[in-house]
Amino acid sequence: MYEEVIVTYWRVRDEGVYPDDYVFPKVLKACTLLSDLEEGVRVHNDMKHLGLRPNVYSSNSLIELYSKCGDVVSARRMFDEMPQRDVLSWNSMIAGYVSNSMYDSALELFNLMRIGSARPDLITWNTVLAAYSQRGLLEEALDILNQIKECGYTMPNHVTWTTLIVGHARKGCYRKALELFKEMLDANVSPDADSLSCVISACKNLHVFRNGREAHGYGIRTCLDHRFYASAGGALVTLYSACGRIADAANVFSMMDGRDIVSWNSMIMGLIQSGFHDSALKLLHDMQLKGLKPDQFTITALLHISDEVSLKVVKEIHAYLIKNEFDLATAVWNALVHIYARFGNVSWAHVIFSSIRKKDVISWNAIIGGYGRNGHGRLALCLFKQMKESGQEPNHVTFTSVLSACSYSGLVYEGKEHFSSMTNEYKFVPSMEQYACIVDLLSRSGRFEEAMDFINKMALEPDGSIWGSLLAACKTHQNVRLAQVAAEQLFRLEPENTGNYVTLSNIYARAGRWDDAVSVRKMMEGRGLIKPHGFSLVEAEIQLPA
Repeated sequence: MYEEVIVTYWRVRDEGVYPDDYVFPKVLKACTLLSDLEEGVRVHNDMKHLGLRPNVYSSNSLIELYSKCGDVVSARRMFDEMPQRDVLSWNSMIAGYVSNSMYDSALELFNLMRIGSARPDLITWNTVLAAYSQRGLLEEALDILNQIKECGYTMPNHVTWTTLIVGHARKGCYRKALELFKEMLDANVSPDADSLSCVISACKNLHVFRNGREAHGYGIRTCLDHRFYASAGGALVTLYSACGRIADAANVFSMMDGRDIVSWNSMIMGLIQSGFHDSALKLLHDMQLKGLKPDQFTITALLHISDEVSLKVVKEIHAYLIKNEFDLATAVWNALVHIYARFGNVSWAHVIFSSIRKKDVISWNAIIGGYGRNGHGRLALCLFKQMKESGQEPNHVTFTSVLSACSYSGLVYEGKEHFSSMTNEYKFVPSMEQYACIVDLLSRSGRFEEAMDFINKMALEPDGSIWGSLLAACKTHQNVRLAQVAAEQLFRLEPENTGNYVTLSNIYARAGRWDDAVSVRKMMEGRGLIKPHGFSLVEAEIQLPA
């Protein structure tokens, strides 16, 4: 339809007819909706050729055209050349900056607007609120909400609230997102499918299943089914899967668009996370029968299965990728590196790592961690050196992998040196996991006094991982005295962890302190500690979407 508008315009021009001011905005709008900047520039040049100066309506259309096609400089030139501007002019230019992620320019222009005679309308407020939200400036975004409420001539609408809810959820402020949703309902503003989708995702992350189910019910009552499930379906499948309600997840999946790969990916991942691996693989087969080709997210989901099943499955997926010449994101190859290394096949992990064209920090972390976990500490340190020489900056995870590699291989001097480098050269604040690596390294090497001195100087309160590392090393070296110290702390921090009681009891028994061993066993009985029961899963029957 929009192509026809443009074709008609040029046919009329070829016939020698001169368009009026009403025609140009319509033609320029068609170019904008088609994202056809080249054709839009032709029309603009034709206006100049005719000697026509754009009026406010044509100028606004040109600002929108240039902005939405990414030519913000030309859009701002049009804006600056306008002898008169209306609110739409300001809104178009501000929105153009926001859509091109030029948030500072958008906010600067908004401030100029307020200084002048133009009064912001709700579209202006919402656009500025979006700029703050997308930059992660949530306090400023909330301040805009209050200004809308207090301006006296308009009130927040569903776009206002949805922008705020999405902005807080993106920053991980899930509780605040739910509070804003409640405020939205209290203000008698009806949420749309997008805001409900965001709320459902927040409920999943907060593990508040009941609230998520209520949002689902609200969506069914107030939205068209196809619109609601197109937006919120994936979030609902993830929510129900996370709560172990696979039947509900499958029911939602059956309501989703069967032509959308996202629908299939969310259901496949839900099945995998719930342990229904056979059903996930069957669903993958059904997806392919429907003519849908797996994408990188499907492959990532499959790698979750292979990480828990067997090396054979990993190799089958890898062969599938090669056979079908998948041009996958670095993240997928990173996952393959991690999984091959997890199964002890570091040679294949290195082959894949070497073939990654654009290695990122996760690529390096995966291969360094893989070598470290498999006892190749010195090779892991060589790779760490290569990483730094390549210009890739290490992050917290990198140092955790390096310290862990030193621990697995007993590289005491190197471990202490890298811990010192992490804190002094890179200015990283050690995490509990990194402290635990050093405690494990020292205590595995029998340096118990040094390990205790290190623990006493920690900037964090030692947790179970610290004392657990010490207790495990005490068992290896049969250090009864420090085993008692570590166990006492573990009984306080993890009173229901039966493994700690059993380890101390065994240490006492090996030392011939039978009375103490029996005493620990009685302590377990007194606290009602028993081994967890096993359970089995019945594979789920999934009804396919239309």
